[in-house]
Amino acid sequence: MNVTPDLPACSPLRLGEEAPDFTARSTRGVVSLSDYRGRWLALFSHPADFTPVCTSEFVAIARASDRFSAMGCELMAVSVDSLFSHLAWIRAIKDRFDVTVEFPIIEDPTLQIARAYGMVGANAVDASAVRATYFLDPEGILRASTWYPLSVGRSVEEMLRLVAALQRVHDGTTLAPEGWRPGDDLLAVPSQDIDDVLAAPDGTDWFYTLVRDPR
Repeated sequence: MNVTPDLPACSPLRLGEEAPDFTARSTRGVVSLSDYRGRWLALFSHPADFTPVCTSEFVAIARASDRFSAMGCELMAVSVDSLFSHLAWIRAIKDRFDVTVEFPIIEDPTLQIARAYGMVGANAVDASAVRATYFLDPEGILRASTWYPLSVGRSVEEMLRLVAALQRVHDGTTLAPEGWRPGDDLLAVPSQDIDDVLAAPDGTDWFYTLVRDPR
C-alpha cells in the first residue's frame, strides 16, 4: 500500500482540500484514488467486516449503486480488514441477501489511509470507530464529509441527496436550501454589492431569493 503525499500522522482533511492519493489492494484489484479523477467519488470507511450495521449499509449501498452511477458518482469503501476478509464478507452478503457488492473495498491493515485522512488518532491500533464518508469532486477536492458512530448506520438516501446537491451548486451560481432534493427550488447567491442590496424590491430579496432548478 502506498499513500502520497507523506502527511503528518492524522492530519485532518478539511473541506476544499485535495484528498491524499493512495494505491492499495481491493476487491476489484489494485486501485489508486487518482484513477477516479474526472468523476465524483464517495469514499467511505467502515469499522469492520462481518458486523451487523456495516452489513446493512453495504447491502443498501450496493442496491443503490445504479443510482450513484446515474449521477456520475463512483463508490469506494475502505477498512482495516484484509483483502481476504473483504472477499469472504462479499460472499456472505451475496449468500444471505442475494446482493453483489460491485464497488471496490480497499484493505488498510496498517491504518495508513485512515491516518492520512484523519480518521483515527496517531496512537490508534484499530479503526473500530471509523464510519466516515468523503465526497470528492472530479478534481479530487473534498466537498463534504460525514461521520457516524459505531452504533449508527449511514442513510443511503442522504448520501444520494448530498451528492446531487453538491453537483447542483458546484459551479457556484446557486445554493441548496435545507432538505433540498432534485427538482426543488434552489437559492440565488446573495449579492455583496450595496447598490444591489438597496435596489432589492423587498428588504430580504437581496439575500433570500428562490430560483428554479435548471435541471
